[in-house]
Amino acid sequence: MQEYQKTKEEVRLNKYLSEAGVCSRREADRLIESGRVSVDGKRAQTGMKIVPGQVVKVGKKVVSKQDEMVVLAVNKPAGIVCTEERRERNSIVRFLDYPIRITYVGRLDKDSKGLLLMTNNGDIINKMMRAGNRHEKEYKVTVDKEITQEFLEKMASGVPILDTVTRPCKVEKIGKYTFSIILTQGLNRQIRRMCEALGYQVRELIRVRIMNIHLGRLKEGEYRKLTDAELNELYDQIKDSSNETVI
Repeated sequence: MQEYQKTKEEVRLNKYLSEAGVCSRREADRLIESGRVSVDGKRAQTGMKIVPGQVVKVGKKVVSKQDEMVVLAVNKPAGIVCTEERRERNSIVRFLDYPIRITYVGRLDKDSKGLLLMTNNGDIINKMMRAGNRHEKEYKVTVDKEITQEFLEKMASGVPILDTVTRPCKVEKIGKYTFSIILTQGLNRQIRRMCEALGYQVRELIRVRIMNIHLGRLKEGEYRKLTDAELNELYDQIKDSSNETVI
């Protein structure tokens, strides 16, 4: 049986369950109230704190430090490849060299940069990235010639690429050669292919947001852990999402 060894100090049970990747703090309180959480074999109480050596279970599953969830916001530079292939010298895994095994949530192609989420929680990965769940991803794109109203309208209404037509999306001009686009799907090199189909070439592509997580002022090549507030909102947004294939 695994024991809870998270810290040397007591910690609120709902906080521990959240940090272990079980659910948000709000949802943890509901689990506790419903009687599904136990500590040392006894029904847990809302608001209680636990200390090292106590055994925490949700149902029959023991929750331990080994289950602690990590979610990082990374500002991926251009030239870094989203792959776990060890032979790739410029892989994101090699680049970060994080002490535990984590992987990316929704790849960015080699030439693109900006927000990339990295985590050890496969359930979150599936729920966030299944196209059928329609979670938003926002990009700032610079192209090789002046943006016209016709281009914006065609991009927003759907563009034929890869034997399909892209899902309608939000597009806004923010400069002579720059626009923002919010997608709810993730076809291979989608934005670049959409632009090419309309006679434009992408000069720079930066992802600035995934759902409620923003790139903000995070410097290129750096990463940070998500805040409690970001994680709680993220949990709320994906709680009704499927991790199965959705149309």
